[in-house]
Amino acid sequence: GVLFTDESRFSLYRADGRQRVWRRVGERFADVNVVDRVAHGGGGVMVWAGVCYGQQTQVHFIDGILNAQRNRDEILRPIVVPFIHDHHLMLQHDNARPHVARICTQFLEAENILVLAWPAYSPDTSPIEHVWDALDRRIRQRVPVPANIQELHTAIKEEWTNIPQATINNLINS
Repeated sequence: GVLFTDESRFSLYRADGRQRVWRRVGERFADVNVVDRVAHGGGGVMVWAGVCYGQQTQVHFIDGILNAQRNRDEILRPIVVPFIHDHHLMLQHDNARPHVARICTQFLEAENILVLAWPAYSPDTSPIEHVWDALDRRIRQRVPVPANIQELHTAIKEEWTNIPQATINNLINS
């Protein structure tokens, strides 16, 4: 078994700036055709989590920048190591600097955690990338959609625990 882990950013609003509007001649600035823009997606949160066949970790919210020391102290030591030892798994993470820094690799070696070799620049091959997509869809389908950061936190926690394990298993199998 493998624990697939990663971080993902969730924004309050989609920030791609694209909005298609069909309007008649003379309706250019009608209220129905004007959409307020929110800079940088209205804010968001960074989340870390892990999935494996039959199980998933809790989500962990990352405030600020995740460096190697924070990765070791806030994620690896309290979450990953106990989870892997309890379920007899090996670890997969991408090659982000906080993951492959010396203090993290030495820590994992000292804890007897086997790390699955992972090719550089291949994030789409990890099943957790598809789980993030499923989580995002679940959040966007909520009624009402989260309107502030606290509601987004709550939605992420609730929807993460509500993703059916069968969905995660199917994504890992695919």
